[in-house]
Amino acid sequence: MTSGTSILTEPIATVTRSRLALPLGDPAGIGPEVVLKTLADPAATALGELTVIGSRKVLIAAYQQLRDRGLTAIADPNDIDIIDVPVTGEFAPGEGNAASGAASFTWLQAAIAATLAGRCDGVVTAPIAKSLWAAAGRVYPGQTEVLAEAAGVEKFGMLFAGRSPHSGWMLRTLLATTHIPLRRVPDVLTPELLAWKLDLLVTCLHQDFAIDRPTIAVSGLNPHSGEGGQLGTEERDWLIPLLERERRDRPHVQLIGPVPPDTLWMQPAQAWYGTLGSGARSRAADAYLALYHDQGLIPVKLLAFDCAANITIGLPFVRTSPDHGTAFDIAGRGIADPTSFKAAVRIATELVNQRRQTADALAL
Repeated sequence: MTSGTSILTEPIATVTRSRLALPLGDPAGIGPEVVLKTLADPAATALGELTVIGSRKVLIAAYQQLRDRGLTAIADPNDIDIIDVPVTGEFAPGEGNAASGAASFTWLQAAIAATLAGRCDGVVTAPIAKSLWAAAGRVYPGQTEVLAEAAGVEKFGMLFAGRSPHSGWMLRTLLATTHIPLRRVPDVLTPELLAWKLDLLVTCLHQDFAIDRPTIAVSGLNPHSGEGGQLGTEERDWLIPLLERERRDRPHVQLIGPVPPDTLWMQPAQAWYGTLGSGARSRAADAYLALYHDQGLIPVKLLAFDCAANITIGLPFVRTSPDHGTAFDIAGRGIADPTSFKAAVRIATELVNQRRQTADALAL
């Protein structure tokens, strides 16, 4: 992919069309707008059969409001495949409340049900507000945990992936811990947790990206990766021994680390921008394992804010989402950028097709 090339226009190896469920997210946020803008893009709709999960009434209202603002590059709800799930309560763009939170939860559940029933191959979720879920009596850390619970999965992870429009290289970053306070990270981060996160990552790289002998770079927790215990003892006490054991147990995986967090992202940045040519891409790892939320997501959003998607790994189906939130402050104004949502659709399509190829190969 060359600089300036759309993430949607690169050819997909197989012509098999994926079937994706698109729940609208919080209707008071930008979810309805980015969905309508995505479905108006022929390059996006050519990727697969895209089914909106939400209220037809809500989608028509969003469409009319955007048309009144002069937008024309939005899909007409009458031309969209919609699983209509009516909801109750009143809400307005930019004014989320318990009713909009309840609506987004209901639509996510309907999307999961459609996927588990075999109607869809995967889910691309628009953003929700966790605080409004709580206001509606649905207390979850996020959509990821709802998806895992519905699928009966106990071990899952948040992987962020995006393909560079500059060099074509793909950044993949898994978070070892996710939405927890920073002060809890050293307690939650255990050898057992990191070992099964590595299991998930290795399986994902094989199943979803056809990488059988991956290189994985693992971040340190402390500045300078602890500097021999002077700046923190986690690396010395258990992280370094764990990685040594994992190297012995996984001869097909090249594990690098623990890499000091302040230098971990230099090679990915060079590969992303192609500043050192193809050599930068060859030296970059296939995936990066960050130990806590901001350690991984600050560089991901700095490099790939419009290109990356959040992938839930460990599920029996594909799930992706854009790497932005509800943006209540601009909802209904017609200025929301659908690029990240389009990237999430594109990556979901690639993952569905790759999983089919992997399953076909195993069946031979």
